[in-house]
Amino acid sequence: MPPIADSTLPATGFAPLRRFLPYLWPEGDSALRTRVVFALLLVLVAKGATLLMPFAYKAAIDRMTPGLEPAVALAVALVVAYAAARFGGVLFDNLRNAIFERVGQDATRRLSANVFEHLHGLSLRFHLERRTGAVTKVVERGTKSIDVMLYFLLFNIAPTVIELVAVTAIFQVKFGFGLVAATLAMVIAYIWFTRAITDWRAKLREQMNDLDTGAVSRAVDSLLNYETVKYFNAEAREAERYGRAVQAYANAAVKNESSLAILNVGQSLITNLMMAGAMAYTVWGWSTGRFTTGDVVLVNTLLAQLFRPLDLLGMVYRTVRQGLIDMDAMFALVDTAAEVTDAPGAPALAVGEGRLTFDDVSFAYDAERPILKGVSFEIAPGGTLAVVGPSGAGKSTLARLLFRFYDVTGGRILIDGQDIAKVTQTSLRGAIGIVPQDTVLFNDTIGYNIGYGREGSGQAEIEAAARGASIAGFIESLPDGYQARVGERGLKLSGGEKQRVAIARTLLKNPPILILDEATSALDSRTEAEIQGTLNAVAARRTTIVIAHRLSTVVDADEIVVLEAGRVVERGTHRALLRKQGLYAEMWTRQASEREMEEA
Repeated sequence: MPPIADSTLPATGFAPLRRFLPYLWPEGDSALRTRVVFALLLVLVAKGATLLMPFAYKAAIDRMTPGLEPAVALAVALVVAYAAARFGGVLFDNLRNAIFERVGQDATRRLSANVFEHLHGLSLRFHLERRTGAVTKVVERGTKSIDVMLYFLLFNIAPTVIELVAVTAIFQVKFGFGLVAATLAMVIAYIWFTRAITDWRAKLREQMNDLDTGAVSRAVDSLLNYETVKYFNAEAREAERYGRAVQAYANAAVKNESSLAILNVGQSLITNLMMAGAMAYTVWGWSTGRFTTGDVVLVNTLLAQLFRPLDLLGMVYRTVRQGLIDMDAMFALVDTAAEVTDAPGAPALAVGEGRLTFDDVSFAYDAERPILKGVSFEIAPGGTLAVVGPSGAGKSTLARLLFRFYDVTGGRILIDGQDIAKVTQTSLRGAIGIVPQDTVLFNDTIGYNIGYGREGSGQAEIEAAARGASIAGFIESLPDGYQARVGERGLKLSGGEKQRVAIARTLLKNPPILILDEATSALDSRTEAEIQGTLNAVAARRTTIVIAHRLSTVVDADEIVVLEAGRVVERGTHRALLRKQGLYAEMWTRQASEREMEEA
């Protein structure tokens, strides 16, 4: 037999369940609490009806012995009572399920909503370091395990314990301590065997989960990078990698199923040995006149009823055991602390003029790799400041810091004199709009993606924003108009069309501060020129940061800051920087030469 795992697994024990139980008894919701009480009462009533059945059956059999033929009517009545008790057990069980279902679903809903909200509250670093497919799989397994676990714990294990106590009491009164001891010994052996083997199987199951998560996350990652796979003719390579992952999962699943066979055979051996011994004892007692024929039926029926939930105990224990593992993984996500949090009692940002100041800002994604090193600049209300520099200079990091996706490691960022680290994140992000370099859209309609810029916006406002972004004509030319779907991540739209959708939803948001993060770097020159005019109109009368790679897009900025290796090395207007003959002038000359070569 394979080695048995330590019975203390999982290390967290029932801690995840204890964390979930308060969701079943929601504070202030008397209706749901009443449902819980009624469901538990029905558990007791259903078990009472179940325990009456063997006695009705026994009495009917006893009335069928020779010489009691005149009592046939009573025997018939007892048979009817037996059938009624069987029906009552089923009736009360189903009423219990119907009453409790609302409680379980509501608890699961509130927990899953809390987890989803918490995931959105975690830092950008968390989402960059975790695979989206793996995270969603953890949440899915955790929430799905809850409903099944509740059913088994409340409506299988608890009634089984009640029935075991009742059966042992009946055996003690009618048949003596010997049968009680044998029954308890059987139950203890059954539980020990089930737990020992299931603890061993838990390790196999955890391995299966890891392999399953890896296969799913690999598939999601590959499909999200569909175009990259096509670019490098890597379909066969991706299929082979996915095949290896699925094969590893299949091997683990075979091993897991084989261990299940060991468990089922062992459980059946224990229960059938007990049944054979108990029936032999009662038949012997009948032969000596100690027990009636009905007593033989009574013992058989009581044990059969007790074995029925015990037969499920292996599955119940495995389910609860696995549910605890899945719930623990989900609560581990809940326990992941947010890197960026609001200060206690933080006020909302109050934007007046829209003056933006970076005051000696330093930042590092990790301590050994500083990105920004004492960056300082100020943008006057309604002004435009461009940030340029080589790749890796820290340009896009400025936008992430302004949105507080990360907190600065040194210095301050001020809006109208207010440190953004001391105001609420919601109010801060509500005051800033961005047109990113890589616009990612929801797999929904164009109208939905534009309307995402401001919750509750009407159709007329969406259409006005589309006209402002010069995309209304294109949308209206589509057969479905604003109801046209954009596809996964907006893949049905061209780069220019996606950029205009991003501009439209920023217009709808109407923020006082605007970030244009290399908004046209991925576009061809003609499309760039068309969109640049739209961007200039959007930036008018807003405090604007333009993060650019192509210098031709920032020549009209009020000030240009040149970053290199995380430091401001030059600043000034376009003309002033050209006269300095420094890094900016060098970049301008190189890009001008590249444009001439493209046009030649």
